[in-house]
Amino acid sequence: MTFPAADEFAAGSPNASGEPVFLAVGKLRRPHGVRGELSMEILTDFPERIRPGMTLYVGEDRRPLRLRLRRQADPDLLVAFDGYSSPEAAAELRNLIVCIQAENCPPLPDGEYYHHQLLHKQVVADDGRALGILTEILETGANDVAVIRPPSGAEMLLPLIDSVLLGVDEARGEVRVHLLPGILPED
Repeated sequence: MTFPAADEFAAGSPNASGEPVFLAVGKLRRPHGVRGELSMEILTDFPERIRPGMTLYVGEDRRPLRLRLRRQADPDLLVAFDGYSSPEAAAELRNLIVCIQAENCPPLPDGEYYHHQLLHKQVVADDGRALGILTEILETGANDVAVIRPPSGAEMLLPLIDSVLLGVDEARGEVRVHLLPGILPED
């Protein structure tokens, strides 16, 4: 099971108003050179999908900007946008988050999920018990860990591993899990 990092900063789930969901793919840092380039910290497992000509959404207001240049500068990328051709102009974008629309994410193989597909969903055990809402995903290095907020009581942590995460029911807004012995305090 994989959880690509393109989505740590998902701006929420699709809502009834039909507003798009945005996923962070980078954070703009300092201007570089004299042609309006910026260093961009990569926040996605798929930086190769960020290509000149595509529209990226920058800042809290999700300002659409067309990417005119992209090149590797390990460990970051160097990027430039139409309308920002000097270091002074590019500096206006410093420290802003760069997003894509979630609907433009490529589909993942069965059993793999983007973080935004799990967040804010009801977590249900395989025995039918509703455990609470998945509010956060912690990236620990070994495996991701889901933070579940029950209706009452303390938060619980569930490892997001194949033997625990059974699947996601998008239609019902549920994440189905198998509880390993000792996961819950009453076990």
